[in-house]
Amino acid sequence: MASDVDAVLIATPIVYHPDHFEMAVKAKKHIYMEKAAGIDAKGCLRVKAAALRADKTKRISMGFQQRYGKDYQAAHARVKSGEFGAIKMVRAAWLGGGPPIKEGHAASEEKIRNWFFYRDMSGDIITEQDCHNMDVVHWFLDKTPVKVSGYGTQAIRKKGDIMDSLSCTFQYGDGTVFSYSAHQFGAPSIYTDVSETFMCEGGTVRTSRQGITYWKERGKAPEEVATKYDITQDAVNQFIDGARTGKMENAAIWGSESTLMAVMAKEAIYSGRETTWDKAWDKVGKA
Repeated sequence: MASDVDAVLIATPIVYHPDHFEMAVKAKKHIYMEKAAGIDAKGCLRVKAAALRADKTKRISMGFQQRYGKDYQAAHARVKSGEFGAIKMVRAAWLGGGPPIKEGHAASEEKIRNWFFYRDMSGDIITEQDCHNMDVVHWFLDKTPVKVSGYGTQAIRKKGDIMDSLSCTFQYGDGTVFSYSAHQFGAPSIYTDVSETFMCEGGTVRTSRQGITYWKERGKAPEEVATKYDITQDAVNQFIDGARTGKMENAAIWGSESTLMAVMAKEAIYSGRETTWDKAWDKVGKA
């Protein structure tokens, strides 16, 4: 941070993101921080507060790749134009395999080598992984949920103390419902579904990293747009181009809110009780 480098990449275990983000903001660097903002509401609030203090001449991006994917951006523009009418219900999922398990290290290094599998390091799969879907829904709806309830378990994997399967339901102030499910069962080749589906008044739009599908008329084949590359490249390119040319953004503001959606769902699952957006901030104060 004390060097003269222009930009920093924060890709440490999520528990450290608030510390490292605050340091990078203080050092007035361009920042690309991997998702998520933090493992809990306190961490999310710290990131959002630091983002609001940040130098406006520095670009702050987050590793929510869908926001930067060109096909995702085109789908967002079409939905926001009113072409499909208002969004009335949302379904999303991350159904697939889990990350590889690191082996061959000393027992004292276990939690740092396999940090993903420990709740106090990663915030559980719903925070570390599923926040991607939460962010897309946050982006398309442009509002935060009022409440959420859910369930989760370790159905197959016994590594660590995080879930390997879960389901939750969010409700918004206008009554919109967002249903979500996720699992990490075996190899991705068995079955995968990583997508978001927006049911609108005049059609349906399904977004994914593999492409976008648009349904507008019953009985007619949908319009399909295939994505044949890794959209992470879009995120990196836009960050570098923005930092070089003055195209600023402060992704940590909305990124901390997207993370809080995952955090509040996690709290609902582990407490066995419905959790509200306001209650998610109770321990640290409202943003």
